[in-house]
Amino acid sequence: MKVLVPVKRVIDYNVKVRVKPDQTGVDLANVKMSMNPFDEIAVEEAVRLKEKGVATEVVVVSIGVQQCQETIRTALAIGADRGILILTDVDADPLAVAKLLKAVIAEESPNLVIMGKQSIDGDNNAVGQMLAALLDWPQATFASKLEVTGDKASVTREIDGGLQTLEVALPAIVTADLRLNEPRYASLPNIMKAKKKEIASKTPADYGVDLASALKVLKVTEPPKRGGGIKVDSAAALVAKLKEVGAL
Repeated sequence: MKVLVPVKRVIDYNVKVRVKPDQTGVDLANVKMSMNPFDEIAVEEAVRLKEKGVATEVVVVSIGVQQCQETIRTALAIGADRGILILTDVDADPLAVAKLLKAVIAEESPNLVIMGKQSIDGDNNAVGQMLAALLDWPQATFASKLEVTGDKASVTREIDGGLQTLEVALPAIVTADLRLNEPRYASLPNIMKAKKKEIASKTPADYGVDLASALKVLKVTEPPKRGGGIKVDSAAALVAKLKEVGAL
């Protein structure tokens, strides 16, 4: 069984994001970049399936600039077998990414796609669902547990009311939530081995996909600064204050 894992290069989650003075976007100059944390969880889950003997090959794909190769190398060091880098300097919107991944899937024919539920930069939580719709494949989002048996996958997913367990027929799309697993640290020997693993270089034109976006960013602003707190003398005063500010 082949597993495909899309991975995205984003600003490291430990970095304080700075907005450009002209509010046209986020300042990326001299900023540490890393793999999207939810995608790292997806890679770990795919590698675990391979270690269990369920999967035979794990392929990672990334869309972006040349530096995305570093993100793919990280996935290869975790245990993925090979990578595909689709070179573009276009910041593709979710639908364009889904269309491109659909073309990659048509070429690779994976049995299962595991991907992060969202990226921490755009925060859209849309690509997995759009991809499933384009492919007309079953989908299970926000997975906190995944078990694959034969041609079916059992997915426990997190919902507002607790946990829900679904069974989907393969091929399928699964999006990884935070509690699916804890990604391993890549060992030095595996980092060295990853340098020898194959990364195929492609372009959107190779797949016949136009990344022109239908979305336009009007402006990017920082969140408003939080105000100071206050102290109250009793529960009744707390309730009254919450009603005053519209929190109740």
